[in-house]
Amino acid sequence: MKFVTYKYNGAECVGVLTEDETAVIPASELGLKAGSMLELIEELDGSYPATPTQAKSIALSDVKLEAPIPEPRQDVICLGLNYRDHVEEATRADAVFDVQRGDAVYFSKRLQRAVAPGDKIDGHFDICDSLDYEVELGVVIGRDAKNVKAADAGKYIFGYTIVNDVSARNLQTRHKQWYFGKSLDDFTPMGPCILSADEVGAMPELDIRCYVNGEKRQDSNTRMMIFDIPYIIEELSAGMTLKAGTVIATGTPSGVALGMAPEVQKYLESGDVVRCEIDRIGVLENTIA
Repeated sequence: MKFVTYKYNGAECVGVLTEDETAVIPASELGLKAGSMLELIEELDGSYPATPTQAKSIALSDVKLEAPIPEPRQDVICLGLNYRDHVEEATRADAVFDVQRGDAVYFSKRLQRAVAPGDKIDGHFDICDSLDYEVELGVVIGRDAKNVKAADAGKYIFGYTIVNDVSARNLQTRHKQWYFGKSLDDFTPMGPCILSADEVGAMPELDIRCYVNGEKRQDSNTRMMIFDIPYIIEELSAGMTLKAGTVIATGTPSGVALGMAPEVQKYLESGDVVRCEIDRIGVLENTIA
C-alpha cells in the first residue's frame, strides 16, 4: 500500500494510491478521519486499512502530490556514512570528519517544509558553492517506540519513503559538522509516497539510484547498509522516544560529488534535474532553482 499527501481543489489531503497507481483513494473512503499523514499514522497505530472494493477515487492527474509528511513534528534523524562504499569515498576525499569509527553516526536535519516531488530546490548559491545530492531510504515510524529490541523493530515501522539529503559541502567543511550544511530551506525533498512496511519487511533489499541530468551517479542496494534498520531503531530508542511519524534517513551510497576526484567533481548547478529512485517506492525528481 502506498500512502500519499496531495492537494486537491486547494486542500491538503491524505489517502492511498490505487493498485495501478493512476488514482488516489481519499482516507475518508477507508473509514479514516485523519486530515494529515501524521494524524493518519497515529490513527492507524501500527495497522493498515482495508481498501473497500467500491471506494471512490480521484485521478492522479487531477491532484498534486506533496511530500508524504510535509512538516514533520521534529527534525529528520539522519545517519552519516552508513554504506561502506560511501565511507571509502569520503576517506578518499579527505573529508573533515573522522570516518574510522565502529559506531553509527547520527545527526539531525532541520526543515521548515519538505520539498514535494516536482518542486524546485533553492540551491542557496549565495552561500553555497558545492551543492550535493544524496539519495536515501527514509524510515517512517508507525508507533511511539521506546526501548525497542531489534527483533521487534518491524512492529514499529509504518513504511518507507525516499529522501534526498541535499547538502552544502562548503558549510559542512567550514563548520566541521553536518547540521547547518544540510538544514537550509528546501534541503529535504521527500516522496513520492510512503510504501507500507508490510510490503517489504524490516530489512528491505531495494535497489537505490540517483541521476543528475540523466547521468547515473549513485547505484546500490539497501542491503549494503552497515547498520540495518532494526539495529538503528534499537539503538536510538534505547535513549529517546521515537514518536509516531518520525522520519529516519538511513544514509547514502557512493557516487556523491564530494567523493569525486577534484578534476571531475560535478556539484549541482541551477537547472540541474536530480532524480532519486528506490525500487517499490518510486521516483523523487526535483530541479535546482
